[in-house]
Amino acid sequence: MRAVTLHQGQLEVQDIPDLRPAKGQVLIDVTRCGICGSDLHARVHGDATADAAAEIGYDQFMRSDQRVVMGHEFTGTIAEYGPGTRKKWPTGSSVVAMPILDTGRGVHLVGLSELAPGAYAEQVLVSEALTFPVPGGLSPDVAALTEPLAVALHAVNRGDVGAKDTAVVIGCGPIGLAVILMLKAKGVRTVIASDYSVGRRELARRCGADVIVDPGAESPWSTFADSKTYLTQASSLFELAVDSMTKLRSVPLLPWNRVLETAQKLGAGPRGPVVFECVGMPGVIEHIVTSAPLLSRVVVVGVCMEPDTFRPVMAINKEIELRFALGYDPAEFHRALMLTSSGKVDPTPLVTGTVGLDGVATAFDQLGDPELHAKILVDPALA
Repeated sequence: MRAVTLHQGQLEVQDIPDLRPAKGQVLIDVTRCGICGSDLHARVHGDATADAAAEIGYDQFMRSDQRVVMGHEFTGTIAEYGPGTRKKWPTGSSVVAMPILDTGRGVHLVGLSELAPGAYAEQVLVSEALTFPVPGGLSPDVAALTEPLAVALHAVNRGDVGAKDTAVVIGCGPIGLAVILMLKAKGVRTVIASDYSVGRRELARRCGADVIVDPGAESPWSTFADSKTYLTQASSLFELAVDSMTKLRSVPLLPWNRVLETAQKLGAGPRGPVVFECVGMPGVIEHIVTSAPLLSRVVVVGVCMEPDTFRPVMAINKEIELRFALGYDPAEFHRALMLTSSGKVDPTPLVTGTVGLDGVATAFDQLGDPELHAKILVDPALA
């Protein structure tokens, strides 16, 4: 079959051996596969990522000297079942699958390991247990976005965002846009989106962001400058403490969390926004820690491949909470599929281009320009 292979940073269309499903596996005819930002990173930083993965127990992440078929955001139709499968759906049924393959000799990451070829190809192998039917009427373009939407849903869940919270999305690439979609699906009333790119700011608007900011012209944090709910100065916190203790008129030696709870009941309770770092470049975490209001909760979604620094003393002084998000669980993957099939989430603004296998190398180059594209899909049937 035809597939796009990566070797020493070079993408090339080749004929590779046909795949055969083993025990518990399903062979899928690929109809669409998204090009993910992590694929762009892996092309350049695969060895560094492999080293980090090995440190936490996975030693089969792709390396530059291997010949790897990437592609882990995909949908397709069932071509063939392997032995020991339940054959849940008829051949030809449209499905999506989590990109994790049980090979019988270990579980590997589809499209990110030499041992589990991905979906920049005419066919891909998946685990039947991690495969889900695509509801009728859902187009392949949308179904293929299930995986990145699941990443965004997991990030939003990690943020514990409530409808009354203000969410700030820094970076409006594909994952930032998907985070905006999931925040609005969750009912978050105010979503601030910040990006230097004119095109991506427009896509953020189409995805439902309430406030769009060009950080080259204004600060995404200016919304909080005069807010009584979101504190930007330590002196405001001290004043609130004194005011709250005065209004309590009881034993003054109360735990600080009780003071905050009481202040909230009085309508002056401080809380921080929930910030989603979706850039993945050095310096962004430091910018957020320095600029965000006190008590902010920061979810780091962007994958920075270089060493980075921030000032812990600033995060401590502002009591900022840092959380990091990776992937998703099966329930979140299925939930993302259901949100699109129900129409509650419309991810079509993310798709800005479609190419065949022969166009993948060019698409990788084009995705480096934020004004050209957000998400490019691969259709193996295209010439």
